[in-house]
Amino acid sequence: MLIKGEWQGDWHPYQQKDKKGGFVRQESSFRHWITADGAPGPTGEGGFKAEADRYHLYVALICPWASRTLMARALQKLEEVISVSVVNPQLSAEGWAFGGFEGADEDVLNGATYMHQIYTKADPHYTGRATVPVLWDKKRQTIVNNESADILRMLNQSFSEIVPTQLDLYPDALASEIDVLNDWLYHGLNNGVYRAGFAQSQEAYAEAFDDVFATLEKLEDRLAQQGPYLFGDQLTESDIRLFVTLARFDVAYYGLFKTNLKRVQDYPHLLAFCQKIYGLDGVANTVKLDHIKAGYYSVKALNPHQIIPAGPIDVGFVAAA
Repeated sequence: MLIKGEWQGDWHPYQQKDKKGGFVRQESSFRHWITADGAPGPTGEGGFKAEADRYHLYVALICPWASRTLMARALQKLEEVISVSVVNPQLSAEGWAFGGFEGADEDVLNGATYMHQIYTKADPHYTGRATVPVLWDKKRQTIVNNESADILRMLNQSFSEIVPTQLDLYPDALASEIDVLNDWLYHGLNNGVYRAGFAQSQEAYAEAFDDVFATLEKLEDRLAQQGPYLFGDQLTESDIRLFVTLARFDVAYYGLFKTNLKRVQDYPHLLAFCQKIYGLDGVANTVKLDHIKAGYYSVKALNPHQIIPAGPIDVGFVAAA
């Protein structure tokens, strides 16, 4: 990680742990918002006005949090408004790196070799982990935001005057319900799989494992009763949050993270949900199983020899490259 702007030690997946040995995720540090007129958003300072070709996303196709933002960018037709760089999925000793893998980009925007150099360009004294996604301001040469939930919401709301859209992933009428469901999804599933995979005690693992499959069972029932989406016919950001985890479940979490009671393919309504989301315009380009497998299985703490499994070659809605 970075300490006062200097990279220290080799990258590792463990951040903090609780008293049970449970995985605790680092909070995001850059929390400014892009708004239609440049006024301050819910957090951070103002001055980040929605403009075409001003902003850039740094993402990893392995990463579910980054893929949330790519999905919103595609669904809201912002590909020509916000540019993107994809990092190498295989984590290096200095974390995320650029280039060197099919489908990964060099950093032509800032000339960085590693993602942590983007952080120190924004803040030369930054201390913390250099995570993705990162929303970068080309004009001010700084990071706007590195919290995927914020970026997802900005891409839904902030650029509507530039690219008009009929799609609202966070409609006022459902906002409070979406917030409640998002919190539940995060604890039980989105972060639940990481709590299982990075647990440092049997107790912490068992607790996370139970949460993951209790959540999946409730989601299966919910979709059976009121699908095709989590709120019936209305596609929302909660669906994006769910899909990015399910897309990685059978190829990574099931084996490497030891969440191996059932696969997504064993839940008919969750599988149908994935098939429907994957079929939405632009979404398929955000799901690359070769990046997902190469990335997760490059984590030496979980896979010391970094052997990438041959299967699965099909997860029921997208075939591996």
